[in-house]
Amino acid sequence: MAKTPEEIKELLATELFQKGIAKKYIILNENNTSIYYNSKNQAKRRLANPEEFVQATTFLKLIFEYNYNPKNIAINESVQIGSTTKEADIMVYDDDNKRILIVVECKDENINERQFLIAVDQAYSYAHAKAAKYVWITSGVKDEYYEIISSTPVERIYIANIPAKNKDVQRYKYTKGVNEPEKGTQAELINKFKSAHDALWGGGALAPTTAFDELDKLIFCKIWDEKWKENDPMTKEKPFDFQIILYSEDRKDRFNTKAKVELEKRIKALYEKGREKDSEVFKDDIKLDKNKIFTVVQYLQDINISKTDLDAKGAAFQTFMGEFFRGDFGQFFTPTPIVQFIVDSIPLKQGDKVLDTSCGSGGFLLHALKHIRDEADKIFSDEIGSTVWYKYWHDFAEKNLYGIEINEQISRVAKMNMIIHDDGHTNVITNNGLKGNRDIEIENRNRNFQDGTFSLIMTNPPFGSVIRINEIDYYKDYELFEKNLGYRELKERIIDDDNKNKWRISQSTEVLFLERCYNYLKDGGYLAIVIPDGILTNATSQYVRDWLVDKFRIIAVASLPQFTFAHVRAGVKSSVLFLKKNPSEQVALFEEILMSIKHEVRKMKTLDKGQKGDKIIELYKQQIFKIIDDYDVKMIDIQNIGYDPAGKPVVGSELKMASKKISEFISNKGL
Repeated sequence: MAKTPEEIKELLATELFQKGIAKKYIILNENNTSIYYNSKNQAKRRLANPEEFVQATTFLKLIFEYNYNPKNIAINESVQIGSTTKEADIMVYDDDNKRILIVVECKDENINERQFLIAVDQAYSYAHAKAAKYVWITSGVKDEYYEIISSTPVERIYIANIPAKNKDVQRYKYTKGVNEPEKGTQAELINKFKSAHDALWGGGALAPTTAFDELDKLIFCKIWDEKWKENDPMTKEKPFDFQIILYSEDRKDRFNTKAKVELEKRIKALYEKGREKDSEVFKDDIKLDKNKIFTVVQYLQDINISKTDLDAKGAAFQTFMGEFFRGDFGQFFTPTPIVQFIVDSIPLKQGDKVLDTSCGSGGFLLHALKHIRDEADKIFSDEIGSTVWYKYWHDFAEKNLYGIEINEQISRVAKMNMIIHDDGHTNVITNNGLKGNRDIEIENRNRNFQDGTFSLIMTNPPFGSVIRINEIDYYKDYELFEKNLGYRELKERIIDDDNKNKWRISQSTEVLFLERCYNYLKDGGYLAIVIPDGILTNATSQYVRDWLVDKFRIIAVASLPQFTFAHVRAGVKSSVLFLKKNPSEQVALFEEILMSIKHEVRKMKTLDKGQKGDKIIELYKQQIFKIIDDYDVKMIDIQNIGYDPAGKPVVGSELKMASKKISEFISNKGL
């Protein structure tokens, strides 16, 4: 597949290509459509060829990483195989250009495992025909290396890497603090994640979701190994664990059994070390066998995820993850434009303690982190990369971002998402977001989820589920499980919690999440929550709206199109509520006023039930508006959200303007 102009620009900007261009080992024409190799045979090629960037990258690596002279490297030179003439992508000669040392077969980045095996055989046939010593097969995403043994019959032996010029074959490629993997581009990471996932999936060998889950675990191990300075500083100058290390026994075993067995041990040891430090990250064991682990390591060992630009690796994981979430787990994924709209609307500060009670893949938390990182870039514009710049946003990630996700697998994705974005994962927990903070403290051993401590909650809770009181033991913690609520309700609220007449038989999750968020917030804290429109419009939900008015200052209501969540398997018409928690003293005063008014109205014998309800509303408004004035609510009807019902981008999004209006409304009103 040909590269897009953006991908070409990104690749040409890499350090490797910039060095190659500066040294004139490669020369590109003005519009980047062709590439000239200053090689043994002075080759000129079309840059649009699907394999060309892989070939150019490999050519430059042979020069800069392996120290071969470009005048000893041939590009697309003819090879006679029997009666057929073919072209070998790259051949490396000795100093006299008489003997071929290495044959390199370059393939498109998107080839699958079966096609890669065919490429191995193809490269071997070229090497055998030319009596070459070594073979390198690369797709730019995966690499395999072989040594050709001159015996009868001719054999090929898997090796960890081809030798550098005038050097011997090494058992492994990378050493901590000495020779470390290079950072990658966004496109490289996407390709590696996708290819590794597809190799695990294997056309059905594993379910796609299981493959995604297991790859998550191995990415965690890879990052843990890369951060050896923090995690295991005494291992400097020792080989990285997350790489292929070969043993003498494997020279007689074409299946590399010893290498695979030892790699499996090292990977599982990395995993256990990570779990010792933070048991919440991954609770269950790695389920892959040694062969699958070996395959994934082949894809990931040559790139340093930790050193890759934060935005690039974050975007790469988001892109890869987005494909996954468009499948079976779409309901756990809030579309990025909606997340960005909400984060941009709220006055988020570096000192805020932020929570998502149904965090899914962690979208709200990550966009909050990005907001603070962007703020750090502005404040420390002359010190980007410094300790003070890093501390500003990393402290926020580590100490101020919290998430709860009920699904263990999705919770793991959220944690991995945070790790990819340089941490904050330790406060993402797996539990039911409707449980009280005491239960979470006991079950997750995390005391940071205390009621009344969060200054901002952004969430998109699950819709449509009904919870029955005979299914749970925490229903007594919720006012909204009570029957006698609402301004028009004439019956007195029952005080005795054990009185069955006090409780509704069931309640919807979206209603309960409103109250759980209220309890988590401190006075004056903000809540931005996606809710189904039924809460705002249905007559049966009037008591919920009454409860909201007493508990919160309603700031804004942003109506979203019917199809907003259609492409992630949710079609309920929804809106975003922007709320600010009323001071507890004010809430208590409101309750006292309402109880007093109801007590007086019940005595009015000349009024029927409906008239009494109207009278309560009339008197309550009179009293409330003596306490509160200038109560405007910003109402916004958003029609264009930047994508269509299938999730495809469309021009003219109204979200940015809507967020600006809400943000300015909050600022101008002093809310």
